[in-house]
Amino acid sequence: MEWQLQDAKNQFSKVVQKARDEGPQVVTLRGEPAAVVLSSRDYDALRAGRPTLVDDLLGGPAWDDELADAVEARAKTPSRGVSF
Repeated sequence: MEWQLQDAKNQFSKVVQKARDEGPQVVTLRGEPAAVVLSSRDYDALRAGRPTLVDDLLGGPAWDDELADAVEARAKTPSRGVSF
């Protein structure tokens, strides 16, 4: 169901109840979809099984020995002076 923003504000508890009972509720602003109210169950289902950014970064390809050696061998000092 679609709700105009003003109606959604005035009847927010009804919007939430309908989201729980009937599914996502679209809130429009000047006739254009602006937001969607979801039940927590629907929200959890959307997030379930999706990896987080940390999972993606840690799950990347392993470094081979040559790359690991190159990183370890690089200079530990800044390449140029920086004044603050």
